[in-house]
Amino acid sequence: MRLLKREELLQLDKETLIEIILKQQEQILMLTKRVDELESRLNKNSRNSSKPPSTDGLAKPPCKPKSLRKKGERKSGGQKHHKPHRLEQVENPDHTIELAVTDCDCSADIDLTQMPVLGYERRQVFEIPEPKIEVTEYRAEIKCCPGCGKQNKADFPKGVNAHTQYGPRFLALLVYLNQQMLLPAKRTVQLMADIFGQKVSQGTLFHAVDVCYAKLEDYEDAVKKILQQAGVLHVDESGVRTAGSLHWLHVACTEMLTFYGVHKNRGKIAMDYFNILPEFIGRLIHDHWKSYFNFDCLHGLCNAHHLRELLFLFEEEKQSWAGDMMKLLLEMNDFTIARKKAGVFQLTDEEKAPLITRYCAIIEQAWKDHPLIKPKKKKRGPIKRTKAQNLLRRLQEHEDEVLAFLHDLNVPFTNNLGEQDIRMIKVRLKVSGCFRTLDGAQKFARIRGYLSTARKNKHDLLGAIVKAFQGTPIIPSVKG
Repeated sequence: MRLLKREELLQLDKETLIEIILKQQEQILMLTKRVDELESRLNKNSRNSSKPPSTDGLAKPPCKPKSLRKKGERKSGGQKHHKPHRLEQVENPDHTIELAVTDCDCSADIDLTQMPVLGYERRQVFEIPEPKIEVTEYRAEIKCCPGCGKQNKADFPKGVNAHTQYGPRFLALLVYLNQQMLLPAKRTVQLMADIFGQKVSQGTLFHAVDVCYAKLEDYEDAVKKILQQAGVLHVDESGVRTAGSLHWLHVACTEMLTFYGVHKNRGKIAMDYFNILPEFIGRLIHDHWKSYFNFDCLHGLCNAHHLRELLFLFEEEKQSWAGDMMKLLLEMNDFTIARKKAGVFQLTDEEKAPLITRYCAIIEQAWKDHPLIKPKKKKRGPIKRTKAQNLLRRLQEHEDEVLAFLHDLNVPFTNNLGEQDIRMIKVRLKVSGCFRTLDGAQKFARIRGYLSTARKNKHDLLGAIVKAFQGTPIIPSVKG
């Protein structure tokens, strides 16, 4: 509809003017709704939604704390009983250089070379020796049997198969730099040339990654079986650009174990393929992705997601119930933490009842303030809900899952463990942008899962890779 000039409007009759006004009102309502929707998108950031911090750009949320966590009681820096880490002298240095006293700075011209030493002042310099690759040559004897004339040769050690080859520590270092430190292939081989003076081809690096991946197959199978028996399992997924299309990195983890898997599907097909969740019967912690509810186990929802959504509704849409619910969830979390510190294993019904009553009351009042409005005309499909109504529905229908941390003190308040484990894939993508092949993504996932598990169990990561090349990878015996 074009804008009419004043003269044109004066020439119109009353009914036509009313019709134009009604159409304009409809357009105003539609545009106002659209503006509100766009402003809502613009006001979302990493603090009040599930958007990652990298999307905030330079326009960080002004004058607002970056975290919903309360300020700790302890001051920053080293604590009272913290043991300082400083460079201490060693009793048996590798090299000792004695500095002789030959004369005195007094006026007397006396030679002190033959005078007895009264003592020493020690100073030690810690330095890295010049890196050098050691070459070990194996010589297998060849002897002739005097009885039959047959030549016999000694056996080479297991793994020594070629005329020249790299050892497990050298190959492990290549994998460590490329897979753990996330150095691109070109920089990895350049580093080896600069430090060790050894020119290595990228093909050698890729072969080392292939060998490490193959030797970790039994480790991955063992970790899957342990995760199936875990009491609490954290899961999450994140998109990864792979082979020119969108794939998904799936993580299943505990405090001691990590599994990564890459699949082109985000939902149940991928979860069935990895064969962890179909056998899992414990408590599954996730962010309400519906595919997880296909599995017959207990569930727990991440309240960090709920707090961010509630914060947005409270600050941007001025919905008071969201602020009340946010305070209540944080209060519940503080209460459970305090009870656990007091040595309590589970809360009693009397302790939980007043908190759950307040929870239900907030939801009931919120529905009264934001009721579902049925459309005048019958439309196919479910009634369209606002963001607040969708969140209310989730909090109401999945009350047991939202408050799982209250009913079972072994259940965490958030899914932060899963999100922390999946964060490294985003660093990898920032470095390289994508995975060129699905095969490369799967190798990265298995090796990184092994390194994450080794780190959680306080193992030396380079040593853990060496063990993998030696055919004895670290396989935790704990149940997560």
